[in-house]
Formats: sequence, C-alpha cells, structure tokens
Amino acid sequence: MGRILWGIIVVLIVLWLLGLVFQIGGGLIHTLLIIAGIIFVVQLISGKRSM
Repeated sequence: MGRILWGIIVVLIVLWLLGLVFQIGGGLIHTLLIIAGIIFVVQLISGKRSM
C-alpha cells in the first residue's frame, strides 16, 4: 500500500507542476494533491507506513 501511495503522490506533484507551468487543470489537481498530502500525513502519524 505504501508504494502505491508514493506513486500517487509523485504523479500528483508532477501534474500539479504541469498545471502551474501551463495553467491547465485548475482546482482539480490542487484538490487531489491536498487529499494525497492528508493521506500521507495520516499514515505517517498512525505508523502504518512501511518502507
């Protein structure tokens, strides 16, 4: 599960950067990035992250 989460985070960051550069995607990319960040923090705090 941890590898999937990291993959999602990387993809969202790349899409977010593309959205900033090319002014596309609007709020959807930012919303998904925030959701991925919240999930990451929750897993980090709960200690369920395995690497």
